[in-house]
Amino acid sequence: MARKTTQASDQGKLTRRSLLKGGAAVAGGVLGSGVVGAPMIWAQNIKDITLREVGPSFSVIADISAKASADLGFKIVPQAIETTQLMAKVVTQPETVDIADWEYWGMQKVYRSGNLQPIDISKIKLWDKITPLMKDGKSFDGSDLSRQGTLPFNVLYTEGPDSKLFAKGKTGYATVLPTIFNADTLGIRPDLIGHPISSWSELFDPAFKGKTALVNIPSIGIMDAAMALEARGEIKYANKGNMTREEIDKTINALISLKKSGQFRAFWSTFDQSVNLMAAGEVVIQSMWSPAVTAIKSRGIPCVYQGLKEGYRGWGAGLGLMRHLTGLKLEAAYEYLNWYLTGWQGAFIARQGYYSALPETALANLTPNERGYWYEGKAATAVIKDPYGNVMDKVGAKRDGGSFQQRMGNIACWNTVMDEDRYLVQRWNQFISS
Repeated sequence: MARKTTQASDQGKLTRRSLLKGGAAVAGGVLGSGVVGAPMIWAQNIKDITLREVGPSFSVIADISAKASADLGFKIVPQAIETTQLMAKVVTQPETVDIADWEYWGMQKVYRSGNLQPIDISKIKLWDKITPLMKDGKSFDGSDLSRQGTLPFNVLYTEGPDSKLFAKGKTGYATVLPTIFNADTLGIRPDLIGHPISSWSELFDPAFKGKTALVNIPSIGIMDAAMALEARGEIKYANKGNMTREEIDKTINALISLKKSGQFRAFWSTFDQSVNLMAAGEVVIQSMWSPAVTAIKSRGIPCVYQGLKEGYRGWGAGLGLMRHLTGLKLEAAYEYLNWYLTGWQGAFIARQGYYSALPETALANLTPNERGYWYEGKAATAVIKDPYGNVMDKVGAKRDGGSFQQRMGNIACWNTVMDEDRYLVQRWNQFISS
C-alpha cells in the first residue's frame, strides 16, 4: 500500500521565501566557484569537447542540450532513443555513448556489463541537497517509500570506482546522477467520458470498450494492468513490482480475454502515438506520460492526468557516465552533471510535469505562479505555459493530483525489472499478438 503523508519534513516544507533565497544562493555559489563553466586552466581546449547524451525523448531534449552547451562552452549532442534501445546500445556499442540517460529500471539490466563508470559523489557539489526521495529512499515524513518495484535508492549506489554491483546502502559512489522523477497515472479525456474517474479499475470498465490503450513496454504496461486488475478485485498481488510466474500468467490471461472482448483500441510505444490517440478522441482513458498530457492541453484539448485512490506508479531517471570517458572529456562530463542540478533544467522539465531531483534550485528558476501550480498544488494566478511557451492551462486551474508532497507521497509501486522478466516479456508478446 502507498503511504499518504500528512506531515512534511524540512525537505517537504518548500516555502517560497526559503526557495528563492536558498536556491538562488546555492546556484549562484556553484556558478561562482567554477563548477559550472570552463575553468580558465583548460578553457582553450574545452571548446573542442563534444559529449553525446543518449536516452528517452522525455528527458533528452534539444533545448536542454543547447542551453547547457551555451553555458558550459562545450557541446552536448542529444540523441533520443527509448530505454530498451539504450540498453542494447550501451552493451553492444558503448563507444557511441558518452552520457547515458537512464530510467532506473533499465539500470537493473545493464549496470553489471561494466560499461558505465561509477560517479564519484565528492565531485557533485550539490549532492547533499538532492531530495531524500531519491538519495535516501525516504518519503517526506522520513518513512520508507513503497518497496514494490525498483525503488531508485536500491540501484543508486555502488561499492567503489570499479564495482559492477549495486550497494545495499549509501556509499561514496553512485551509479547515476539523479535528475528527474514523477508519479505516473492514467490520462483521460474528461469531455468524452462524462463522469468522475477515481480508480485504476476504470481502465478496464466495459463502458470504455474500444476506447482504452496500454503502453507497449512489457515491464511498464503490465504494472498499469496490475493496478487496474487489483483495483477491480480480480487479482491480489503479493508484490506488483516482482510478480511470480503464476501472477504473470493470471495477469496476461486476463489481458488476452480483455483484448478478445474488444477492450483495447491500441498499444502505443512512442510519445507521439499516445498524444495522437488521445488528441483525436480515439482513446478516452489510457497509460500516459505527463509531457503527453501537457502536449494535448497545449493544443486546447481537455486532458487530465488523473489522480487515483489506489496511488501512483513511480519512476525516476539519472545520468550515467560511460566507462571510456577519461581526462578532459571526463572532467567536462562532471561539469555537465553539476550544471544539471543548478536549476535551469529542473525548471524546464517542471513545465512538462516532471520533478527535479534537486527541487530547491528548480523552484528558484520558476515564477511564483509556476511554483504554486507545479509544486504547491495552488490555483494558477496567470496562464500556465509548457516549456516551449504554449499555453496549456488557464487562470484558476490546479495541477491534477495536487502538490509535490501529495503526489509523490502516494506511490503504490515503482517501474521495475522483475525476477521473471524474460518470462514476462514472452507472455506479454503473446498477449500483443493474440
